[in-house]
Amino acid sequence: MNSSNDVSLDDCNEANWWRQAAVYQIYPRSFADANGDGLGDIKGITSRVPYLKSLSIDAVWLSPFYPSSLADGGYDVDDYRNVDPKLGTLADFDEMATALHAAGIKLVVDIVPNHSSDRHEWFKEALASPKGSAARERYIFRDGLGENGDLPPSDWDSKFGGPAWERITEPDGTPGQWYLHIFAKEQPDFNWDNPEVRDDFLKTLRFWSDRGVDGFRIDVAHALMKDLSEPLPSKTELPVEGTGVDGLVDGSHPFWDRDEVHEIYADWRKVFNEYTPPRAAVAEAWVHADRRARYASPQGLGQAFNFDLLQADFDAAQFRTIITKNLAEAAASGASSTWVFSNHDVIRHATRYGLPAGGGRHGQEWLLDGGSPAAVDAELGLRRARAASLLMFALPGSAYLYQGEELGLQEVGDIVDSERQDPAFFRNPGIEVGRDGCRVPLPWTAEGSAFGFGAGRAHLPQPEWFAGYAVDAQNNVPGSTLELYREALLYRRHLLTEEQLTWVRADDAVLHFVRPNGWQSVTNFGSGLVELPVGIVLISSGPLDGGKLPANTTAWIV
Repeated sequence: MNSSNDVSLDDCNEANWWRQAAVYQIYPRSFADANGDGLGDIKGITSRVPYLKSLSIDAVWLSPFYPSSLADGGYDVDDYRNVDPKLGTLADFDEMATALHAAGIKLVVDIVPNHSSDRHEWFKEALASPKGSAARERYIFRDGLGENGDLPPSDWDSKFGGPAWERITEPDGTPGQWYLHIFAKEQPDFNWDNPEVRDDFLKTLRFWSDRGVDGFRIDVAHALMKDLSEPLPSKTELPVEGTGVDGLVDGSHPFWDRDEVHEIYADWRKVFNEYTPPRAAVAEAWVHADRRARYASPQGLGQAFNFDLLQADFDAAQFRTIITKNLAEAAASGASSTWVFSNHDVIRHATRYGLPAGGGRHGQEWLLDGGSPAAVDAELGLRRARAASLLMFALPGSAYLYQGEELGLQEVGDIVDSERQDPAFFRNPGIEVGRDGCRVPLPWTAEGSAFGFGAGRAHLPQPEWFAGYAVDAQNNVPGSTLELYREALLYRRHLLTEEQLTWVRADDAVLHFVRPNGWQSVTNFGSGLVELPVGIVLISSGPLDGGKLPANTTAWIV
């Protein structure tokens, strides 16, 4: 650990690496399998560091790699300061971190603070301890309602369906108390009013920071603090959870986006600032846009995801409104904007943009209808995805990429029920298909076992059409999506300038903006050809037509 107060100009510049970083998200179990057991692992990531370097990314963000029963894809954590033995060891982690840093790539890891796994040593101790014990005070236990306590403390639903409370069996074998889990029952919620919980997470942040981790992505950052004053309100009385522009604006929900949560992050910021450069952090906070800035404040986590573009259709007006609003929010808070189109929780944007509705939140109907690739205009979706990504790379702020999007990879929508893993599918039959389709292991080679993912069968089924998207099918192929990403991200590194833009044209057909150094981005959302401004066309997401910009295409001009 470096806690020196002597900070140079270089240190200051290094401290801001995250503000306009290109961050590549890795879902470890589906990236690369080094030992052939069908599951991606830490050594697999290390083996692909040269590939990651070739993308000219600034950082890798690892989704959870901790010991876990995979009740929620690794977001049910057994031990916050270890590596899942199925994925490797702490020594493997250190080797990976060293390799990434040697390649000039920062390392960001996921922290899951709202809940642990039900296999965590603390929760096992709570189950073995009596009511009112210190062990149970680390979690949220309540007596049940009804004459025999056989009714849950409230009628709240969990995010994965079913009740948000689970009854335990006491050590003497009798029916006992209930614990809160706002996600799966295997994910009991921590009691963040408990100083022991707070202190232990500070220990975890230092543990990984001391191992060279450069930043943290905070899972469900808006859900830690709860107001469980009795009587608990009925679910019909609860305010709406904040999502997008609809939802809470005042922190009045008993467990979403409460003001008190920022006391926790103020303490975390003190830990981050013990290091030189300070450790970075980004909040996953699905809150009303008016409340996002508090998570992104310099006194808190410093940055917060905005998922607004991810939820938008491929529509110029929507994009312009979202970009303008988020840049203004970032300027007001002192943070930088974050931009993202795909991640491990949503349908890949190359598929969303190929659905009839044109992107945004659309896709569940397609999945519930069988997720047939034939129902997707994959060519249109990919053209739009390439155009949107090139536009995103030109925006001020951080660009977050999800593994496989650089291949133009489509969603695998037609996984048979027996092969699915996501608890959302099993807990909401007929309502949700789950997130497995964006978590299918990557195709590295057009031929061979598991398309080069590993020597054994991949843990989620890979369709035959993956061969056309494989890395080796696109490597060094002019015009391929992989080469587009490589070229764009390399140019981006040299073009980055002040976190500002000026709109030149913004209407229903075209978004054209210029950065302070003269770097221009033009995107054609319309159906006709668009005249390009005078200058050198540095790169375009698709072929030009007689020097003009076709529909569903972006170009950069300098």
